[in-house]
Amino acid sequence: MLRGSVFVATGVYSMVRARQRRLEREANGDHHGDYRKTKKESSSTDPPAGSAGRIYLLGGLGGLLAVIYFVYQGYLETRVNTPLDYPKVVRDGSQERYWGSYRPGVYFGMKTRAVRDINTGLMWFLPRYVQAGGLGLRHWCEQGDNLQQFGWNKHDGVNFGLQHILDRVVNISTSFVKRPGGSNGGDWSNRISVQPIKKKDSGTEVGLLYYVALEEGSEAHLIPEIGVDGTLEGIRGKSAGLGGWRLWWTATGDVSHQFHLVTITPGLHTLTDTVLRSLRLFDGKTIGLESSLSRQTSQPNFIVFQINAKSPVTLDIVFESDSNMEREESLVDIHYTRALTDWVDKFDLRFEQTFHLENKKFNSTAINFAQAALSNMIGGIGYFHGSSQVKSKYNNVPVPYWDAPLYTAVPSRSFFPRGFLWDEGFHNLLISKWDRDISADILGHWMDLMNSEGWIPREQILGREARAKVPDEFVVQHNRNANPPTLLLTLHRIVGGLKEDMSDWWREYLRRMWPRLVTWYGWFNTTQVGDVRGTYRWRGRNSSALRELNPKTLTSGLDDYPRASHPTKDERHLDLRCWMALASRLMADIGSLLKRTDYRKFESTANFLYDNAYLEHRHWSQTNQAFLDWGLHTDEVSLQRPKPPQGAHPRQFSQEKIRQTMSDPQLGFVNSYGYVSLFPFLLEILEPDNPKLEIIMKDLLNPDLLFTPYGLRSLAKNAPMYMKKNTEHDAPYWRGPIWININYLAIRALNNYASKPGPYQTQAAEVYKVLRNAVVSNVMKEYYRTGYIWEQYNDRTGEGQGCKPFTGWSALTVLIMGETY
Repeated sequence: MLRGSVFVATGVYSMVRARQRRLEREANGDHHGDYRKTKKESSSTDPPAGSAGRIYLLGGLGGLLAVIYFVYQGYLETRVNTPLDYPKVVRDGSQERYWGSYRPGVYFGMKTRAVRDINTGLMWFLPRYVQAGGLGLRHWCEQGDNLQQFGWNKHDGVNFGLQHILDRVVNISTSFVKRPGGSNGGDWSNRISVQPIKKKDSGTEVGLLYYVALEEGSEAHLIPEIGVDGTLEGIRGKSAGLGGWRLWWTATGDVSHQFHLVTITPGLHTLTDTVLRSLRLFDGKTIGLESSLSRQTSQPNFIVFQINAKSPVTLDIVFESDSNMEREESLVDIHYTRALTDWVDKFDLRFEQTFHLENKKFNSTAINFAQAALSNMIGGIGYFHGSSQVKSKYNNVPVPYWDAPLYTAVPSRSFFPRGFLWDEGFHNLLISKWDRDISADILGHWMDLMNSEGWIPREQILGREARAKVPDEFVVQHNRNANPPTLLLTLHRIVGGLKEDMSDWWREYLRRMWPRLVTWYGWFNTTQVGDVRGTYRWRGRNSSALRELNPKTLTSGLDDYPRASHPTKDERHLDLRCWMALASRLMADIGSLLKRTDYRKFESTANFLYDNAYLEHRHWSQTNQAFLDWGLHTDEVSLQRPKPPQGAHPRQFSQEKIRQTMSDPQLGFVNSYGYVSLFPFLLEILEPDNPKLEIIMKDLLNPDLLFTPYGLRSLAKNAPMYMKKNTEHDAPYWRGPIWININYLAIRALNNYASKPGPYQTQAAEVYKVLRNAVVSNVMKEYYRTGYIWEQYNDRTGEGQGCKPFTGWSALTVLIMGETY
């Protein structure tokens, strides 16, 4: 009986899986599956006679149903970490992007796109600043290092990059140049040049450490080349992805000491600690690696060489592939200088041809800023591999996603050195303008992370190196939680540029992309819909949060932006509705371009969601004269410290503030005028002749609402929660500060409305000029004042705040300067 039950249960599982695949095919527009109908056959067989027979039958059926239940439950549990059963979008990558500066979380390093292969990187310290509390060793990009500046000045995403790091009294220039050849990604060289910032600091001693490390689980091999005098002269290696190779170096300048370390370390996340434990004091004054600590092993996974020198000093590191048999000379010394100069000249010319800033009368100061903004975006692209921790309502504990690669830009090398879904859509608006092929590669990697439900985890924490920078509370991703589908913004822009001349490569790429887009769109339309037709609601808000003034909506990307004070299923989120309207329109356009017969269903949904009258019916507040969210809400909330029970000792009672509600919440509009209120305008849902457009454009220049001389603030000054903390420890995030991604959308919308015939065309053009100038001038001013582009800007002073450098969507300033929307 058990064997029969298992057989039937397996059949049920197969039927469930077949149904899932049929639904997926239908979502892809394939309605030609073979669905054979079978007739029910009547049975003349009577149940077993007598009570014993009936008990046997009922027991068997009970066992069968139990097995079916557990099999189906197991199926539901695995849905969250089962890949979508469609061909991958990403094919084998080209050799030209095989190597890159794909470690954005360190100040400088090289990495391949091979799985678990070698990583290289730089560490340094300045002996004159060593204190009892620490060495001051630099490696990871850390805000706490308080560098005057660091970041890429020029980077083309493929061939070269040039970066300057200002650390107290020295300017450390790091660069790389790649050279094709052979079958394993070619050769490359790094140059690290240390110069005193001021002449009086010439001779400042610096310790430079350069390493080669293997990722955890790597089957590659590292072989140190030790000279007769005991010094490390080079490193050889071999792996499946790279074949054989050799890395060597040469220094120019006053080098006083050389040291090295050959050892084993648990992983990339422990490299800094391993080096710190291996440093010793020689001669009472020289700090260096103790080579006697090297592990006597035939298979080290971490090799470091160190030079101590006086500035100015230059160190060239050369990587040469054994497969490059046509190399005429090594990329070092004068050969490196010439190659780097050539690539810099090509970059400058290409930058002007792409953004036309010189033609728009920007001076060299502005152009240098814009080049740095673009280069930091491009130079912040990383290549990661690993698995996220995910969870669904069917899992009691988090489970690992499947092992997968991710090629993605990161918002901030110091604070967010990993991939974020909604950020990436904004990132690639700029990246695709510079290099469409890089964007296609990035978008493909993200779409290949889709599971069988159509969900993509919104934050990608892949590998132990990335995990080391993430607080525990943000590690697990839940499959009910969305993120705005901003990838469609970039994809639509790319497709728009291909309409006149689409190559076979792009047509095939989009055909692979299409079923994933349809599945993703379907996931949004089933998991994020509201209870009322034509409304949508972000999932993931915590209705039982005690310490939050307003429960956060992290899934919207706008984190602490005020929503309904009491989360319920009655909520209607205006921004999500607008994102879905835009997604429907973009899906229709892409489907039409691909000549898909199913594009009309997206067109029909788009027409419904773009209906201005219905939008106003659900989200326009006549009282507030604004588009707003709807939900169970009261403004009468505050954070208060609870009083301890009588007789309780203060140390035995939690003193953390909790939310107090002073009046009962009511269903209605959420009176929080700000970025969310602008979404029908930002995403151009409003018709050019809609009178609401005039109201919004007047509000944009109202300093009592959103306008500042530095850009649009996120929440109006008269909003109840303007600049209020969400917990006693959390500073206001989207409750006043200026964010460049939303300002970019506003400026883009104004530009488009200014180009469309309508009663507000002239008004849009005037507001456009004011807002564009405000944003560009302030972001650039703060860059030169502080050395960085920032996460957000203070709405009262314009000063940069939050994390730095933040050359994710804040780098969209380049598109605003070039007026390429």
